[in-house]
Amino acid sequence: MKKIVIHGGRRLMGTVEVSGAKNAALPLLCATLLCPGEHRLGNVPDLRDIQTVLQLLETLGATAVNDQGQVRVNADQVVSVEAPYDLVKTMRASVLVLGPLVARLGQARVSLPGGCAIGARPIDLHLKGLEAMGAEISLDHGYVEARAEKLQGATIYFDIPTVGGTENLMMAATLAEGTTILENAACEPEIVDLANALNGMGACVRGAGTDTITIEGVEALQPMDYQVMADRIEAGTFMVAAAMTQGDVLVANADPDSLEAVISKLREAGAEVSLGDDGIRVKGPQQIKPLQIKTSPHPGFPTDMQAQFMAMLTLAKGTSVIAENVFENRFMHVCELQRLGSKIRIDGKQALVEGVDQLLGAPVMATDLRASASLVLAGLAADNTTEVSRIYHLDRGYERLEEKLLALGADIRRVSVDAS
Repeated sequence: MKKIVIHGGRRLMGTVEVSGAKNAALPLLCATLLCPGEHRLGNVPDLRDIQTVLQLLETLGATAVNDQGQVRVNADQVVSVEAPYDLVKTMRASVLVLGPLVARLGQARVSLPGGCAIGARPIDLHLKGLEAMGAEISLDHGYVEARAEKLQGATIYFDIPTVGGTENLMMAATLAEGTTILENAACEPEIVDLANALNGMGACVRGAGTDTITIEGVEALQPMDYQVMADRIEAGTFMVAAAMTQGDVLVANADPDSLEAVISKLREAGAEVSLGDDGIRVKGPQQIKPLQIKTSPHPGFPTDMQAQFMAMLTLAKGTSVIAENVFENRFMHVCELQRLGSKIRIDGKQALVEGVDQLLGAPVMATDLRASASLVLAGLAADNTTEVSRIYHLDRGYERLEEKLLALGADIRRVSVDAS
């Protein structure tokens, strides 16, 4: 077991390079199942979830090689259609093999992914969409079974925008017969990245990034050769770290267009944010100003940045209000932030954050991926020593986070913990 130990109070200074986006790389890797041949993906982050999906691809019959972020997947021999529980239970994105398998092989058997620490994320919209495209769906002992001799284009309306559902059906529709229209689709930048890659494979996808996506089915696709977009949530996390430590950090490779809501709120909090060809530079304010934040699907304020902003706002002069409108259990980091001396009160879907003059280091425990990031950020600004345990959550979404923070001047290290 490992934990991260932070001696807080240091300003972060310098340049940090953003890794490839996990939430873009995962569906891109699943898209390799759509056609035989050797696929090449660059800028793939070295994360636990990436390792899991590569293992899943190999379970299905593909071969995968990861050479320092350059991934080659040979999908010639994809013969299995079953995504087993032992893999799917560790990573919800595994369900994204469902659409590609049905589209290429005519059937799929995928374990239900179950719940999640930050709230339920059911896949019913994925299944309704596949049914509308002519697939027969059944549930058998915790598995979804889907069969279709040939998927048919359809008009599909999502009751709520769903990133995974949009990605799954967009991939399935590339090989369907006729035209598929996804209405009330998710608009996240990662969906645009997937659409760009699919079009590079010979698909015809239009409208990605808007709430209506049109896919004209084609007979066959060719292997992809694609670079994964930079991780906007990792970039946002470093931007907040700079702001709350009164630092001066250039976040290289960060894409301003995917971070408009984050940039706007950082400026509102008093940070100086400048945009350049080389990335986004953030200078922290002497005093953080309180904010009103409401999470919502893109282009709104991202739920994946809520915990990091809450950590920053514990040091604001005044009271902030954060409304979490995406996931029902995404305030679990509050109790741990309170251990560091923060003043936060939960009122339904809202958190009232009363700023304090100083956070005080203490042992804390991560509950999910973004919660773990918020605790690291709080530790960077806290007085004395903060120890963050259960950091396996962190390793699901951040590549070498402590190494990057160390290079910016943080006093941070990863240490082994005696399991006893």
